[in-house]
Amino acid sequence: MHKAGFVNIVGNPNVGKSTLMNALVGERLSIITAKAQTTRHRILGIVNGEEFQVVFSDTPGIIRPAYDLQTSMMDAVKSAFVDADVLLYMVEIGEKGLKDEAFFEKLKQSKVPVMLLLNKIDTTHQEELENQVQYWQELLPNVEIYPISALENFNVETVFNRILELLPESPAFYPKDQLTDRPERFFVNEIVREKILLQYKKEIPYAVEVETEEFKEDEKIVRIRCVIMVERDTQKGILIGHKGSALKKVGVEARKTLEAFLAKQVHLELYVKVNKNWRNNAQQLKRFGYNN
Repeated sequence: MHKAGFVNIVGNPNVGKSTLMNALVGERLSIITAKAQTTRHRILGIVNGEEFQVVFSDTPGIIRPAYDLQTSMMDAVKSAFVDADVLLYMVEIGEKGLKDEAFFEKLKQSKVPVMLLLNKIDTTHQEELENQVQYWQELLPNVEIYPISALENFNVETVFNRILELLPESPAFYPKDQLTDRPERFFVNEIVREKILLQYKKEIPYAVEVETEEFKEDEKIVRIRCVIMVERDTQKGILIGHKGSALKKVGVEARKTLEAFLAKQVHLELYVKVNKNWRNNAQQLKRFGYNN
């Protein structure tokens, strides 16, 4: 008997969805930073065993869209409700529900099994944890609740085993040696964007999109050229920094992570271009893989 299915992770921004996804898949597929809206696309991570294939999907955090890019991000979340065999609804200690009521209603009325993962329990005490479990049980009586710490890998295996029990009988959807549905260039873009999120404050990271223009792989080295898009000349100046120092730092950090990810030496070139108002431009958003 072979089981296979789609397990989609939903929740508010910054509750630890990407950390959980990486813990479940065992590879660093989703970028993780302390800033909201880190994840912009649905990213699939595939876990294969002899008798199962679990296709995990990490989705953007649920927000009320302020511009077209965010609308596209929320479309990715809507699709996660449509094709799930199991839904993982992730919350953190002290949280009081989704920022979008319509999504919350969908959870209440879900026809597929919903597992509520109460994350970051390493930051609390027993009494508060018990109160939180009771709160969510009253709010969503149909869901199964699992206290976890994605960061500390606590109870993650229990969650995984329960997912396997809930999955339908099915042949595999993807080849058994496949780890994700995304090409390597996608992860190059995401890794560079992660370093920008970590290094710059305020608006800069959210105005940035990264495009890999060249990815040449030789036996011992991968040569990569990326263009970083920003919306304004002032952002370009901040991103590059004094005599290119800020951009150089991004390059150094990205190269280290890329070498670990690709298991090869990496030569990385970064350029910055102004692409005015790309977040509200349907054509540009499509080019960067949104609205597909």
